Order: sequence, then structure tokens, then C-alpha cells
Amino acid sequence: MKRLMIAFLAATAAAPLWAIQGTVRTATDSKTGDILWQRAKKSYVISFKKGNTAVSAEYPLEKVEEIDVEKPANFDKAVENVQRGNGAAAIGVLTKIVADYKMLVWDKPAARWLVEAYIATKNPQKANEVAESVIREDPDAAWKGDLAPAYWKVLLNLGKTSKLESLVKKAAVSGDRAASASALVMRGDMILANEGTTPESCRKALTDAYLRVMLLCADEPCRSARLDAMKRAADCFDKMGDGVRAEDIRAKARQL
Repeated sequence: MKRLMIAFLAATAAAPLWAIQGTVRTATDSKTGDILWQRAKKSYVISFKKGNTAVSAEYPLEKVEEIDVEKPANFDKAVENVQRGNGAAAIGVLTKIVADYKMLVWDKPAARWLVEAYIATKNPQKANEVAESVIREDPDAAWKGDLAPAYWKVLLNLGKTSKLESLVKKAAVSGDRAASASALVMRGDMILANEGTTPESCRKALTDAYLRVMLLCADEPCRSARLDAMKRAADCFDKMGDGVRAEDIRAKARQL
């Protein structure tokens, strides 16, 4: 195995203004300072103090085990705006977070909610552009993690069913619990998109997808997918004329 190469640079090289404060951890090392992602080299540069001298270290992506960066101060407020149906007010903030935190933890959660905001404002093409700009940096984001379910929703909206099928299948067999649960939720969404929201199609989406997630995916990594499944299941029961069961599911979801 090649030894991890760390390049110490001259003290005159100050950290770039767009670097983000955080910690880079590898199997054998940990450094805290200003982190910058280098797309062309697929590596992180972190600038920090060694005594009174400003130095930098470079870590190839494949050697990095963890990046620890604090949540952007305005992230929660932006998410709240999207959740309350005011996605337009969050677009500027979330766009900046996606750009500033590229490959630094918070780009994917921010992109997820930015995609949701564009979907809510009837702009799926822009939502797709946002998602794919992040996926170009990290291809795995297309099938697992915060962004994937929102990206799948965009693909479904745009009718890109072949690509969607491929990603959902990959997530389902990946062994990643959260990704598998999200894939099952999307299966239900695809049934309703293809067959409409008739009582029969709602029953199929419930038994083939949403209820399975609710019953089989109760562990913490699957919490987000389980909440999505419960919301959709409640909507299905409403459409089937079973409002009592729908409200019972919503009440349980509020307790999670």
C-alpha cells in the first residue's frame, strides 16, 4: 500500500477564503483547520497551524475516513421553510451551502432540500441540475444518502424511468439499510405514478412497499424512509376511504 502523502506548504500560502473549518480523519491521522476540496485531484487540502507556522496537508479521497464539519448556521431555517411550503425563500441559502460545502458533509443534505424546493416550485429541470451537480462529485449520492430519494423523485417526475429503475435496484441490493428502505418507498411511488391513485393501486403500493417499510424498517438508519412511508401510507388509506387508519398512522409518525 502506498504511504499517504502529506505535502507541507510554505507559511506564505494562507487558507483560501472559501475553505471551510473542520477536521479530516484518516486511519492514522487527524487534522483540524480550513478544508478545501480539490475536484481535479480528488483530494482534500487542509490548512492549519504548526506552532507559529501556517502549513497545509493534502489527503487523497480514498484515504479519508471521515470529514467533520459543523452544520451551517442557516441550514435548519432553510429546511424549515421548505417543509412549510415556502421553498422559494430557501433556494438562495441552500444554493450557497451546496456550493460552499462541496464534498464537505453538508452539500448533500442541502442539495436534498434544494431539490425539494425546486420540485415544490414546479421546476424539476432545475432540481435535476442541482442533484446531478452533486452526483458528478460523488456518484454514490445517486443511490444512497440524503440526496438519493429526492433525486429519484425528480427522475420519476421527468419520466426517466430506466435510470430510476437502475438506481433503485442498486440501492435495494446494496446492503445499505437506509438505501434499501428508501428504494422500497420509491417502489410504492412508482406504482402510484404508473397506475394512478385508484383504491386498487393504493392497496398495491401499501402491501408491496409502504407497509413493508413500516413493519420491517424500524431501526434508526431507516427513520427518514419510515417517516416517508408512513406519510404515503396515510395518504393511500385516505384515498381508500379509511380516514381512521390514516389518522392513526399520522399520529404514530408524529411520535417518531
